Amino acid sequence: MPPIPVKPGIYKIHAHIIGPGAVVTATEYAVKHGAPVIVDRLNPLPIEQEWVIEPTEQVPGAPYVARLAAHETAGLVLAEDKLYVNSVPRAEWAKFTFEAVLGGVKVISEKGLAMRAGHRGSQIEFTPPQPDFQETWTLEFVRPIDEE
Repeated sequence: MPPIPVKPGIYKIHAHIIGPGAVVTATEYAVKHGAPVIVDRLNPLPIEQEWVIEPTEQVPGAPYVARLAAHETAGLVLAEDKLYVNSVPRAEWAKFTFEAVLGGVKVISEKGLAMRAGHRGSQIEFTPPQPDFQETWTLEFVRPIDEE
């Protein structure tokens, strides 16, 4: 599938997994590559569950980067095909594209791997794309970036 454009803004990223609703969440502890990013139940505290998604540059077809809405330097990074959030230079943030799939979007890394949520509480991984609901996501637009 060809990449689709996404409006820059602040989002909640919902996982399509069996069980209670789950969203992409930054954990509170750091390990070797930063704080693991997991899927967890919707939390009333948005600080770890709202993400700024914006293109790397203002040209059509540019890939996207994401960071925590509450922390301007805490971007998503990929290490060992797992997702972390870390305060590193923006040039080190992971770059993604989005593809339309039945029921949502598929998030694809620069290496062509798909973002996957195994189960609630699991760290998000990137694997070869499959026609699997665990690789389907919903981007819920919360507000424009200038309203952080």
